[in-house]
Amino acid sequence: MKLAIYSNNGAQSKAVVALFKEKLAERNTDRIVFDDEHPDVVISVGGDGTLLGAFHHYADQLAFVRFIGVHTGHLGFYADWQHFEIDELIDSLVADEESRTVKYPLLEARVRYTDGREERVLALNEAAIKRPLGTLVADVYIQGELFERFRGDGLTASTPTGSTAYNKAIGGAVMHPSLEAIQLAEIASINSRVFRTLGSPLIIGSHEVIRVQLENDGAAVTLSFDHLSKIASNIDWIEFRVAQTKKIYCIYICYMDTCISGIVSNRVSSARR
Repeated sequence: MKLAIYSNNGAQSKAVVALFKEKLAERNTDRIVFDDEHPDVVISVGGDGTLLGAFHHYADQLAFVRFIGVHTGHLGFYADWQHFEIDELIDSLVADEESRTVKYPLLEARVRYTDGREERVLALNEAAIKRPLGTLVADVYIQGELFERFRGDGLTASTPTGSTAYNKAIGGAVMHPSLEAIQLAEIASINSRVFRTLGSPLIIGSHEVIRVQLENDGAAVTLSFDHLSKIASNIDWIEFRVAQTKKIYCIYICYMDTCISGIVSNRVSSARR
C-alpha cells in the first residue's frame, strides 16, 4: 500500500503526524510505503478544511485514491478517526480493510467563458456563484428548459454530504449522503410583486443538468468550489451535475455500523447545538 499524509500546520497535527510515522516504523512492516505523488491512501490530519485540501490536491487521482480523516481541528465531520486512535488506525492500514470503503457522490461544475474556453471542476461540498457588488441576474435551465430567471446575491449547488455545510446555512435541505443527487439553493433571492423565484431548494437526480446562464453585463462574479474561490468577469454560463467520478472515502473504523448516515447525524446534531 502506498500512503500519503496531508496535514495542516497546526502544532497538534504535526505531533500526530510525527507519532504516526514513529509508530508505523515500530511495526517494521513492508506492506506500507510512503508515496506523495501516487498514493493508494491519503491520510488527512486536521479538520474538514484539511480534508477538502487533500481532496483537491489529489483530484486527478480520485479513481484510485481513498481518503482517511484524522480529526485534530475545530470541525471534523469528515474525519472519523481521533488523534488518540493512531494504533487502531495503523492496525487497519496493515490489515488493508478495503471492505470498509464508502463512496459518496461528487459535484461536477462546467464553466463556459465568453471567449469559448471551458473549465471542469469537481467539488466535494459545494460550488457557488455570487456577485460581490449588485444583483446577480441569471436564467436557470434544467435539461435545457427554462426554469426561472433568478435575481439575488447568488446560487449554490451542493452534494449530499455538503448539504449540511454552506447549503444548510442559507436555508437548503439536508440530504442523505448516499443519494445520487445535487441541490440548488438560492442566496438572498429577490421576491416581490415584480420578480419571483422558486424560493426553496431544488433537488435534481443524477441524470439531470442545471445550467445557470448569466446576464452578460461585464460585471465581476465570484466562483467558489469548496474552499477555493476566484473572481471572473467573462463567464457565459455554468452547469452543475452529479459527477460520474465518485470520491472514495475510506472509513477503516466505524464507530457506528452506519458509516454513511454518521456524517449527517453528526452534522445535524452539531448544528442544533
